[in-house]
Amino acid sequence: MKKIYVMTLGLLMFSGMVNAAGDAYIGERVQTNIRSIDSLRNGAQTYMNYCMGCHSMAYQRYNRVADDLGLTEAEMMNGLVLTDAKFTDKMTIAMSDAEAKQWFGGKAPPDLTVIAKARGLDWLYNFLINFYVDPSRPTGWNNLTFENASMPHVLWELQGIRQANFEIHTDEEGNEHKEFTGFEVVEEGSMSEQEYKVMVRDLVNFLDYSSEPSKLIRMSYAPWVLLFVAFFTFLAYLLKANYFRDVH
Repeated sequence: MKKIYVMTLGLLMFSGMVNAAGDAYIGERVQTNIRSIDSLRNGAQTYMNYCMGCHSMAYQRYNRVADDLGLTEAEMMNGLVLTDAKFTDKMTIAMSDAEAKQWFGGKAPPDLTVIAKARGLDWLYNFLINFYVDPSRPTGWNNLTFENASMPHVLWELQGIRQANFEIHTDEEGNEHKEFTGFEVVEEGSMSEQEYKVMVRDLVNFLDYSSEPSKLIRMSYAPWVLLFVAFFTFLAYLLKANYFRDVH
């Protein structure tokens, strides 16, 4: 009975993962480390330079990011913040929703504070590395992970321009299926493929941190909590041994 319960729970969890992923193309898994301050700083810099023009992070504040990343107020405001925002301000953007909807085809770019929780790290990573040129789209770009996305490839100068190759297969019922076969480089970017992927990994790492900044605090407390539990277990064992030593 127990084995059946475990199998059923596993199937439910797997089906939930499949439904969450949908038809998204996840070709690579990302390995992030939220405790790497250097990675978080690099990701924050990329976010400020390339993402914050359109995407706010309204549930995060500049001073909180600076404290968690070990930055002074001057380092944060002079080195990362490109606007006249104040140190204690929320990380919002000047563009209103109405303007965003007008400029981006009726849909405003989403706030990215909790995007890592909503989409998952692997989805974000693959979305950012899987853009390809597509003249049929209004922006001139398409995405393998999120087909027909309205977001243009803002990092194209870094990654370069790529063309996606597909093959059409017909199944036994006569239905055609498009299968991705690989990318072809049209124009090299300013970064190598590995450099670009490292940059995207750091950006995803920063988005993961931003979705739950308190995770850093919990992780710093974790070794001490485990040490306390181990010490308490040892004391409990000594107490048990002393309490029952005359019991035969």
